[in-house]
This record gives sequence, C-alpha cells and structure tokens, in this order.
Amino acid sequence: MNEATFNEFLLAFPMRRTRAAQLDADLATTPALLDILFLWGRDCVNCEIAKAAMLAAGPRFHWVDVRWLHANVYSDPDMATRFGLHGVPTFFVFHHARRLGRITEWPGADAFVGAIEHQRARLIAAAAAR
Repeated sequence: MNEATFNEFLLAFPMRRTRAAQLDADLATTPALLDILFLWGRDCVNCEIAKAAMLAAGPRFHWVDVRWLHANVYSDPDMATRFGLHGVPTFFVFHHARRLGRITEWPGADAFVGAIEHQRARLIAAAAAR
C-alpha cells in the first residue's frame, strides 16, 4: 500500500496513532465502548490484505461507540514486545482500558465484524441490565 493509499485508509478509519509509551494514557482518555488497537507493519503483506479488505467493506467497520488506535510495530518494537507479538496484523480489543481479547492474523471481514458485534452486544446488554 503506497503512502497515499495508506493515508486514505487512515482517513476512512479515523484511527489515532499510538505508541507503547502512550497507549495506557490513550486508552484512559474518553473511553469508548470498545477500543480496537490495530498493530501492523509497513510492507507486511498480510497487513495490506487486511487494510484492503477493510477499505472495501468500510461502513461495516464503523461503529459510533468504537474507537480505533493503530501502531506500526516495525517502528515501535516496544509495542510488539508489550503484547508478545509473533506476527501482524493483530488487533486487540479493549473495554475501558481492560483487554478483552485479540484477533490475530486477518480472519476476514465477516469474522472480524462478527467478533466486534458480539462484544458490543454483550457490553450493551450488561449495561442495560444494571
């Protein structure tokens, strides 16, 4: 993905760049229902496949109560070390700074959206039950 296409990707998915040193602070500010941390690497073929699939199905990946963060782990190896990564892309899902889980590799748009929708529904139901 060239630089222009990558910038288009970040505009299509308003992802805030983060780094290992600032991730905790980022997760603590204005918490969304879910935060998705997209860990990727430049020139990573599997990352490019994920980005292209997400761009192609853009609206399916937009939720008003989900905030996206991203980090290039090739330029921030501390982020990769923090999460013990063995490969990218990897997505971590957080609820109010608490890690709920991770999606490793790229499962495809349907599986990814299904996993996020499941977490959203579970959290919305729990909040309604209070």
